Amino acid sequence: MTRTIRVLIAEDHALMRDGVRLILDDADGIEVAGEARRGDDVMPAMGRVNPDLVLLDLRMPGADGLTVLTEIRERYPDVKVVIFSAMDSRDHIETALRRGADGYIVKTINPLDLPSAIRQAVEGSVFHPFTLLTTSADSAARDAGLSEKELAVLRELAQGRSNKEIASALFVSEQTVKFHLRNIYRKLGIATRTEALRYAYQNNLVEAPL
Repeated sequence: MTRTIRVLIAEDHALMRDGVRLILDDADGIEVAGEARRGDDVMPAMGRVNPDLVLLDLRMPGADGLTVLTEIRERYPDVKVVIFSAMDSRDHIETALRRGADGYIVKTINPLDLPSAIRQAVEGSVFHPFTLLTTSADSAARDAGLSEKELAVLRELAQGRSNKEIASALFVSEQTVKFHLRNIYRKLGIATRTEALRYAYQNNLVEAPL
């Protein structure tokens, strides 16, 4: 990129907003053009600061992120929108991408990777949202000997999904899900779904529910 990317941060939590600004202020070729603290503040801010990209939280007071995303797509089709959310379920990610988001970044991302993800979105690269999850889970999975697909199955399991639902979410057969679960049990030295979840939570493979 030879021009500066102007970013509008739409985030209601002051600490997160300030942290993102610090990271982006230090990044070459990126400028924080403005901030919105409520969902219904985003569209007025768009008109004022003319951003190239909106970094948009899904949960904000005033208007939810998906509603704002739809409105941006209708009124500013050339502006890139990257969802920036603590929610990492496949349903949330796929819904946002179907609604027109150019990317989805989970807030557990390594902060140093955020500028690169923003550049990818502006340049038109379509990146898989799960590559932007925290690296601690990936490291724990590697230490346990789990493959990327097995980790994906474990994440779906943590959402309370049945084998059939996991198969549908991951576009595989139920038999394949059972195969991965057997491998997970063998590698972790466990025998039940409950033990698998306990291991996952204790070792940061998935985020424990609130």
